[in-house]
Amino acid sequence: GLHTGGEKGLADISLFSGIGLMGGAMLRDFAIVATAFEVQATEARKAGLIGVVSLLLGTIVPFIVGASVAYAFGYSDAVSMTTIGAGAITYIVGPVTGAAIGASSDVMALSIATGLLKAIMVMVGTPIAARFLGLKTPRSAMVFGGLAGTVSGVSAGLAATDRRLVPYGALVATFHTGIGCLLGPSVLYFAVKALMG
Repeated sequence: GLHTGGEKGLADISLFSGIGLMGGAMLRDFAIVATAFEVQATEARKAGLIGVVSLLLGTIVPFIVGASVAYAFGYSDAVSMTTIGAGAITYIVGPVTGAAIGASSDVMALSIATGLLKAIMVMVGTPIAARFLGLKTPRSAMVFGGLAGTVSGVSAGLAATDRRLVPYGALVATFHTGIGCLLGPSVLYFAVKALMG
């Protein structure tokens, strides 16, 4: 921006203008979707009901923990608790939920920080806990991805454990963003609002 007098940084230089079109969220989402192309459909079907249950648990439990921690730190209104709780699902769900229900920018920043902290904990903790968790098969990776729920954390953690498991864990973890964005500003928000009054 300083060099070109523009506002889009590197994308203001004509040679790199495609970055402005294809960069950011679109490039991230493409990378997330691309991880699923290595998955064998027969292995993915093996996750079955336990995969769905792990996905639901991996969405609800982090939300409850995040909202509880928000309450413990003095955020007792439903909007703030829901936004920070949604950030504990993934760092994308937090700001999406916050924007939908009218959260302040500082609360949305906290929700992003919550999601990033979770992603880092999963990245670092996965190789350490892999033997205890039995992360050896595609099915176990899918269940783990469903419970952990952070694509970046699951992908990095499984890559450090066994890179062949990355697509399976990432496949299920990817659904957290969609489920969280649907449930966060609706069911979860109304549940917190009913609970907090």
